[in-house]
Amino acid sequence: MKLYRFLSGPDDSAFCHKVTAALNKGWHLFGSPTYSFNAETKTMMCGQAVVKDVDGKDYEPGIKLSDY
Repeated sequence: MKLYRFLSGPDDSAFCHKVTAALNKGWHLFGSPTYSFNAETKTMMCGQAVVKDVDGKDYEPGIKLSDY
């Protein structure tokens, strides 16, 4: 199965660690990162899509993507 996640958060080291953790679990960057301003919180927000192929498993809507 092919899995897709969109990671997002404030533009800080925690976001970078979130993406780094996913990469170290075998996820791969998909597309370009996004960057936008949240006017309500007055902070910059980041986003990055990641994908992963998992052999021998079938997709089910109830799976917890972060377990992979």
